[in-house]
Amino acid sequence: MPNRVVCSVLEEMRQCHRTRSYGALPGLIEEVQSMVNRMEAALWDQKDHERLLDDIRELKKKAKKLRKKEGDSDANI
Repeated sequence: MPNRVVCSVLEEMRQCHRTRSYGALPGLIEEVQSMVNRMEAALWDQKDHERLLDDIRELKKKAKKLRKKEGDSDANI
């Protein structure tokens, strides 16, 4: 069975409204909320991951500059 997506749950909610059968609606609302919370969390995780990769790149550049500078100062001794 494929993963369930928010659009399919929203379609079920629409069907509940069309048939005026609201018994399942609270469960569907909770399901959508859970799915959207996971999506938001994943987006924040991706943003944090990108930020960390940027930080790593910057630190590698600084380390390279420091190694180069250290090598230059050793030559002057």
